[in-house]
Amino acid sequence: MGRMKRPSPLKLAGKLLQIREGMGLSQNGMLRKLGLEDDYARTAISSFERGEKEPPLAVLLRYAEVAKVCLDVLADDREKLPKTIPGTKRH
Repeated sequence: MGRMKRPSPLKLAGKLLQIREGMGLSQNGMLRKLGLEDDYARTAISSFERGEKEPPLAVLLRYAEVAKVCLDVLADDREKLPKTIPGTKRH
């Protein structure tokens, strides 16, 4: 039995970049906002935003929380981020 790779959202990297820029944060600032400065380096944010690495689920949850969007908005390529980040409410 072979292992199939889970498909990755194609627009995730762009959405993560859009969140950081929408909040007016540097990559280090995003780490602090996510509360991950002790666990990750700035280069991790860069690799997430360039699509080189996919963030773990716990990191995606933190992005969704700080951006005030639902996780499905990040994970589903059919969903779009709100025009203003952070969003006005999570649903």
